[in-house]
Amino acid sequence: MRLTVFGASGGTGQQVVRQALDAGHEVTAVVRNPDRLPVRHERLEVVTAELADPEPLRAAVAGRDAALSGLGAPTNKAAGIASRGTRTILRALEAEGVRRYVAVSAPPAGPVPEGESLLFRAVMWPLIGRVFKDIYADLRLMEREIRASATDWTLVHPPQLKDGPPTGAYQKRIGGAVPRSHTVVRADVAHLMLALLDDPATVHQVVGVAAGRRSRTRPGPETGPEPGPGTATARSRR
Repeated sequence: MRLTVFGASGGTGQQVVRQALDAGHEVTAVVRNPDRLPVRHERLEVVTAELADPEPLRAAVAGRDAALSGLGAPTNKAAGIASRGTRTILRALEAEGVRRYVAVSAPPAGPVPEGESLLFRAVMWPLIGRVFKDIYADLRLMEREIRASATDWTLVHPPQLKDGPPTGAYQKRIGGAVPRSHTVVRADVAHLMLALLDDPATVHQVVGVAAGRRSRTRPGPETGPEPGPGTATARSRR
């Protein structure tokens, strides 16, 4: 497939780029600073662009089979990146007739997952929502933009992101976030995003992803500015 990855210089974005190349895809990586994407490959094109105007992005998505995004604000102060950038991306995709779009969001942008523990429902979920309220307001607006678009979209809801190798044992849930599992490695999120591209059952769906029962203690230490569970956007992607 010919793929375009937005937010390709971030932790999850880099994993998407690397795994897509390993799988034999042709990849266009859209970044603001190419120095932050330490990946070189004969099937990789790196495009430097701001996400303010859809016209420069049209060439980056023209003729592509799908696009994937890891856009999001690392802090409340930076909130607005996800919704503004996504609005521009969607305009470029629609102008070029690219239908398939998979984007990372976060569980607090939606309802508390069914089956979640009482402690998490009553304490952690409201606390996370208050502390990172601007980030999640931005994500909710981003999701509204995506849902209203003409794309065949899928929204991915991971909990707190960790560094580490792919586990091959992550949980997936169509329709909402995975309950009672509050971490996942970026490599597993990237693997899922790529797997969803040709899965028609996930079109116009939220898909949760989280560590499997056997892999919860295996991921490496948390890195970057990610503040807590459900903060899928709080990572340096740009």
